Amino acid sequence: MTVSETVRLTKLRLEPIAKEESLQQAKLLVAAVIGADASALSVHSWMEINEEQLRILGELIERREKGEPLQYILGEWEFMGFPFAVDERVLIPRQDTELLCETALERIRNYAYRNVLDLCAGSGCVAIALQKLAGVQMTASDVSRDALDVAKENAKLNDAEVTFVESDLFNCVEGKFDLITCNPPYLSEQDMAVLQKEIKFEPAAALYGGVDGLDFYRRIANEYKPHLEAGGTLLLEIGCTQGENVRALFGGNAKILNDLNGNPRVMIVENI
Repeated sequence: MTVSETVRLTKLRLEPIAKEESLQQAKLLVAAVIGADASALSVHSWMEINEEQLRILGELIERREKGEPLQYILGEWEFMGFPFAVDERVLIPRQDTELLCETALERIRNYAYRNVLDLCAGSGCVAIALQKLAGVQMTASDVSRDALDVAKENAKLNDAEVTFVESDLFNCVEGKFDLITCNPPYLSEQDMAVLQKEIKFEPAAALYGGVDGLDFYRRIANEYKPHLEAGGTLLLEIGCTQGENVRALFGGNAKILNDLNGNPRVMIVENI
C-alpha cells in the first residue's frame, strides 16, 4: 500500500473523532510511522508502506479512535516554533497560550526585563520559549514533580537555560522578578463536568481551578506583590468568560487582551 493510499484510508478512520482535522491528523500519523516530515509527505506519496509500519499505524489509529489526543500519540508538539515532548503528565501546549508568550516577549523588549518567573510551568513551553527568544534569566515552577521532569527534558531538547523549582505557586519561590507569567488551572466545576473526550486524557490537576475556576487567581492576587519588582508586570492567561471576574481580583490597573477570536485571553497587571 502506498503512502497516498494509506493517508486516505487513515483519514476515513479518523473522521468520526477528528472531523475537519482528519486529513491533517492522518498525514501526521503516517509521517510519524515512516519517519518523514508531514509537510513533505507528498514527496513520498508513491512509497510503499511495509507490514510492520502498517501494524504500528493501526495501533496509533486505535489510540486516536479511543479519544487519546494526537499530541500524546505523537509524543511531541510545537509551540512558538519549538518542539516540546508531551505526555499525560502535562497539558498539551496550545496556540491560545502563544498570546501570553508574545505579550511577555513584547514586555521584555520594551522594558528591558531580564529576570522572569513562569508559574504553573507544565511542559515548560512558555518558560523555554521566552528564554530562547529573549535570552532572559528564566525560572519555572510547578507543583507537579512529574510535570517538572517533562519540562527539564524539554529544556534539554531545546538547549534552554532554565532554573526549575518545585513549588505550589509562590510557596518555594525566592526573590523578585521583573516579569511573572502564569497559565494556571482555570476550569470550573461545571467545565470539568462537560469536558471533551480528548481533554479528559490531560492531567485534571492542571485544568481544575475550583468551583468557579478562580481559586488560583485569588491566590496569585494575594501573593504576587512581594515577588514582583517595581515597574514589573504580571501576565495571566484567563478563560474566555473570566475577564471581568479576574480583573476584579487585581484592581483597576489590570488590562485585558483579546485573542484573534475576540475572546479575553491575557490579563496584564502592572506593578506601578
